[in-house]
Amino acid sequence: MNNLFAEWGLALWRLFLPSRCAVCGTLLGEGEEGICMKCNMDMPRTNFHRQADNPVEQMFWGRFSLERATSYFFYQKGSGFKNILYKLKYKGKQELGRVMGRFMAAELLPSGFFEGIDVIVPVPLHPRRQQERGYNQSLCIAEGLSSVTGIPVETALVVRIRHTESQTHKSAFERWENMEGNFRLLRPQLFENKHILIVDDVLTTGATTTACADAFAGLEGIRISVLTLALAD
Repeated sequence: MNNLFAEWGLALWRLFLPSRCAVCGTLLGEGEEGICMKCNMDMPRTNFHRQADNPVEQMFWGRFSLERATSYFFYQKGSGFKNILYKLKYKGKQELGRVMGRFMAAELLPSGFFEGIDVIVPVPLHPRRQQERGYNQSLCIAEGLSSVTGIPVETALVVRIRHTESQTHKSAFERWENMEGNFRLLRPQLFENKHILIVDDVLTTGATTTACADAFAGLEGIRISVLTLALAD
């Protein structure tokens, strides 16, 4: 009976507040989530998870020891796909992050990308920024990944210690300077001999991801992989 009421409630919600594709704005059909089937097919995927030494991995060469890395799709300013990130970060569309996380996990899982990973670490926001936004968009993505892979998400032991300005309009040098030394582990011993997956929404210069990875430097047996929803083109 409870399931029946839930189905009725969902049907009514779709009737009066129909979901629209985050990319093109068309009404979503039965079985579609977040984005419509056409936009899903047209998404500019990187497919870098199939390529060793891919461009995302090369961004981190010489910065920290990396197991593997990829981004799901190319972020292009003139493309409608930028709306995914915009709505996720600034329009409160938390569920969109979870949907995209599930999409990523389902596509990357057969390639072995998640093999051996012990814990997912979404890049944390500073408490002030998270209070302003109401949520961490990277955590939403991580929750979607976790729901498919079964890998646990850790949010309490990695913290952002400085409230910094937005990276959006900063130069590459300013981004690196802005992020340096910005993350800290509360109980670092719990990460020893672990393979962690750092998850973020968009990869631009790699400054934020590298700063997060630096917090794990020197830990015994630590292994780090990276996954972002988008790669700035």
